[in-house]
Amino acid sequence: MPLSEHEQRQLEQIEQSLYADHPRLAKVMRAKDPKVHYRRRLVQASAGFVIGVGALVAGLVLRYPWLDVVGFVIMVASSTWVVVNYRRMAGVTVERRAGDRRGKAPKTDNSGMMDRLEERWRRRQERDR
Repeated sequence: MPLSEHEQRQLEQIEQSLYADHPRLAKVMRAKDPKVHYRRRLVQASAGFVIGVGALVAGLVLRYPWLDVVGFVIMVASSTWVVVNYRRMAGVTVERRAGDRRGKAPKTDNSGMMDRLEERWRRRQERDR
């Protein structure tokens, strides 16, 4: 669920105050952000794809069929790794039900739960003021 504009501004203000007041803590917390790790993995997978292309071309030029196969396998594995990490980084995950063979996402209605959680959060914020 995306944040509203007001919530986004509040989050940005909290981040800025954290960076200003506790730069070392902010740096440590930034390193634990999953998106940072997924971005790093995207770069690594992209480099792996380039290496796979290089191995494939080298196998063609040097006439080593095993090097062609290795390059192709590296390219496919890197491509898969890119897609998986990009989906995780973007927050796009498709959950499959055990009995669903077609791969459709299950229909879940969590709006009631989310409404309750948001209401509890609002009550805590008002109580702490």
